[in-house]
Amino acid sequence: MDGSVIGLVAVVLTCGIPLAVIYAFYRVRKLRTEERLAALARGAAIPMEPELSQYAKSRRAGILLVTGGLGFMTMFAVIARVVGEPETLVAAAFGILPLAVGIGYFLDAAMIRRDLKAS
Repeated sequence: MDGSVIGLVAVVLTCGIPLAVIYAFYRVRKLRTEERLAALARGAAIPMEPELSQYAKSRRAGILLVTGGLGFMTMFAVIARVVGEPETLVAAAFGILPLAVGIGYFLDAAMIRRDLKAS
């Protein structure tokens, strides 16, 4: 067995982990729905969780993407400085993408907020 097992394991894990996550998400959601239906059948009052507004969703996504992008860029900048390999700074440039998308989400949240105040 030369290296073919490593390739097989990589392919199985690459396909298997996302499928397992999707199934777990589906299963938890199904169990939660069944639990609510059973409680309603018994006559229990179930408080409904308010759904986040579009403004809050955009703001949350913006915060996560901006901090993720900045963290990615900082991580590779520190690695480049500590290890002394300036080529590692090229990897830090990949943090610009989530940073830019996060800024876009902040702009979206600001426009939604402005539209809500106008109406």
